[in-house]
Amino acid sequence: MPPQALRAYGPRTKAERLEARVTRRQKRLIERAAALRGTSVTDFVVSSAQQAAAQAVKDSQIMSLQGRASAVFVKALLHPPASNSAAKAAARRYRNLAGR
Repeated sequence: MPPQALRAYGPRTKAERLEARVTRRQKRLIERAAALRGTSVTDFVVSSAQQAAAQAVKDSQIMSLQGRASAVFVKALLHPPASNSAAKAAARRYRNLAGR
């Protein structure tokens, strides 16, 4: 993870605790991976979990369309259908609720 991404998560003071139960096999694998990276098990686990969490958040914020779905989406953006009475009523309700 780039240094600027690590800084985005606030101060480096470690006040919170995170625990996990793992199998003996999982622990040995994690210990081996940490040793290969030249880091502690704790630093390896925290770094790996942080990277996975950041990727999960990013993935949930990006809509991915493939094939025909992509073409339909682009067509709808470029040539939106005309508003019908139900859409206009929904827009009015939204404006009223949002105070606009």
